[in-house]
Amino acid sequence: MPLRTLEELVQFVRERTDPAPVPLAPELVLHQASELTPLWHATAAELAGWDDSPFWAFPWAGGQALARYVLDGPELVRGRSIADFATGSGLVAIAALRAGAAKVLALDLDPFCEAAVRVNAGLNGVAPEFRAGDAIEAPLPAVDVLLAGDVFYERSLAARSLAWFHRLAALGVRVLAGDAGRTYAPREGFVVRASYDVPTTVEIEDGPVRQARVLEILP
Repeated sequence: MPLRTLEELVQFVRERTDPAPVPLAPELVLHQASELTPLWHATAAELAGWDDSPFWAFPWAGGQALARYVLDGPELVRGRSIADFATGSGLVAIAALRAGAAKVLALDLDPFCEAAVRVNAGLNGVAPEFRAGDAIEAPLPAVDVLLAGDVFYERSLAARSLAWFHRLAALGVRVLAGDAGRTYAPREGFVVRASYDVPTTVEIEDGPVRQARVLEILP
């Protein structure tokens, strides 16, 4: 029988992953998978009706870069209202709260990510809000900063996200995106705020280290 309740999904995360420090932000701990294929199979078999791509089980390079940037520059988020778009594991949302954000809304299309965010937030002593669904163009509470880690890997998502980011920036929201050299990353309309060599894993990348940038999206 497929898992359905949030409690069952939380248990799935705990049973299929292990807590480990985030390589570029070791002060944070996430439940992470050591191997992709077994988890992918388990997700497909046990989570019928959910996205069987376990993006939430790894700290992706763009997200790590953005988390490091926030932790090293807490004035960006301190006392502010933050949204973390395509939150996945919740890494960037957690970093923002640890850096002093007043509140953080974690957004993801995949409702299963709520379980991953809950487990990981608990490990780090924080509690972001979570909202499932397509956040692009959906009503968004007043936020000061929108953060987005690694969303430029697929053509349609990248195009829709960037158009939305530019509109938010025009409204006065500060928009920062982590990018690890993905295919559909923007070529213009941004300023590079930081660059990092990010330790990662060959389970999800083409090498053990990947360069990632933090981009501020302009109006």
